[in-house]
Amino acid sequence: MIACFKQKLYWQGLIHDLSKFRPSEFIPYANYFYGNNNNIANGRDKTGYYKPTDTDDKAFDFAWLLHQKRNPHHWQWWILPEDEGGTKILPMQHKYLKEMICDWEGAGKAQNNTTSVQDWYKANKHKMQLNPITILELESLFIIY
Repeated sequence: MIACFKQKLYWQGLIHDLSKFRPSEFIPYANYFYGNNNNIANGRDKTGYYKPTDTDDKAFDFAWLLHQKRNPHHWQWWILPEDEGGTKILPMQHKYLKEMICDWEGAGKAQNNTTSVQDWYKANKHKMQLNPITILELESLFIIY
C-alpha cells in the first residue's frame, strides 16, 4: 500500500491483494505459510523469488492461480491460453504495471530483501512472460522510479 501511495495509486493501494481475504485464497495460504509445514522461507532463492507452483500443495497451487487471475497487477493475468495451443501475451495496462512494481517493492521489504526492485527484475525477468510493449514500458519506468 505504501509503495502504491508513493506512486499516487491510492485506490489500487487500498484494494491491493484484497482477494487474499477470500476463503478460497486465505485458507490455503494460511495452511501453507503458517500450518504444520511452516513453508514461509522454503523455496526462496537469494533474490527472494520463489516459484509458487513448486509447492506440492494442490490447495495452495489453486489459491495462487485464483490470486493471479483476480489481480491484474500480476503478469500472469495477462497471459491468454489459445484454444489451438500456445499463448498470447497481452500488454499490461499502465496502472497495473506500476502496481506490479509496487508489489515487488513491498514483497522485497516484507522478506527483508535489500536488493533493489530494478536488480530483482534483472535477476528474474527471464522467468516472466511479458509482452514486448510491457517490457519497454516497465524498463522505462525503472529509469524514473
